[in-house]
Amino acid sequence: MSQAVVALDVGGTGMKCALVRPDGTVHHEERHPTRAERGPAAVTENILEIAESLAGKARADGLTPVAAGIAVPGVVDEVTGVAVWSSNVGFRDVPLRDLARQRLGMPAALGHDVRVGALAEARLGAGRGRRHVLFVAIGTGIAAGLVVDGSGYSGAHGAAGELGHVVVRPGGTPCGCGLRGCLEAETSAKSIGRKYAELSGEPGATAFDVATRAAAGEELARKVWQDAVEALADGLLTAQALYDVGVIVLGGGLAEAGDDLLQPVRAALAQRVTFHRPPEIVRAELGDTAGCLGAALLALDTLEEAQ
Repeated sequence: MSQAVVALDVGGTGMKCALVRPDGTVHHEERHPTRAERGPAAVTENILEIAESLAGKARADGLTPVAAGIAVPGVVDEVTGVAVWSSNVGFRDVPLRDLARQRLGMPAALGHDVRVGALAEARLGAGRGRRHVLFVAIGTGIAAGLVVDGSGYSGAHGAAGELGHVVVRPGGTPCGCGLRGCLEAETSAKSIGRKYAELSGEPGATAFDVATRAAAGEELARKVWQDAVEALADGLLTAQALYDVGVIVLGGGLAEAGDDLLQPVRAALAQRVTFHRPPEIVRAELGDTAGCLGAALLALDTLEEAQ
């Protein structure tokens, strides 16, 4: 009988859920609201109910659910399977992996949403065939995942890859973390939209608006976009100094700008590189399915290790 992995990618507003076969193909997809406003206990129950329902769907379709993988934002301890802290979802020390194991009666794995997205892009997406891959997700915030020889790196405390909190503009824009001038505060999609809105007096402007208008030649949009590109290049230069990867994969909402982002970032990084070998910079291939696929890969890895 064919096997399937139950995979959930939990975000601040929505959950992407899927049944994934061991070869990485998606058998079935669903989306559900996270409803974080109801509090962490309700979100946890929501996750477990959806996972249970997906396992039932697999069986109804003639598949054997063999493991579950769950990805969440924030600080995640993959070794103990605990969601240590997440501002978006309100988690604090939630033992999600063990709760899923108990509820589903099968092996489970818990991972960080960006780090598992990195795993998927490295093995199945834009980084496949490469040994050293850095995936950088640029959306509301910025985070990165390092994958070496197909394995992710989570750090001593489950907080590796917080590239968004490298200071690139000392004394710059205040960041939610308490510092000023963090990469995330200068060049996330949210901050680009906000800066343009402040300068143009047009409330509700988005990074997509800025990219589109910059490409059409609007001077203010072009300046805001170029400032963001320069800050991102500074952040990526730091990342390259630390990790020396072969390829940087840019994902998240900002990567939807395609060549309007990739080309100037490549040029800005090339100007900054001295003795480092510049990495290739490419766009992510898996879109918003990366988290689900990565959660499934993490679960399959756990299954292999247990055998």
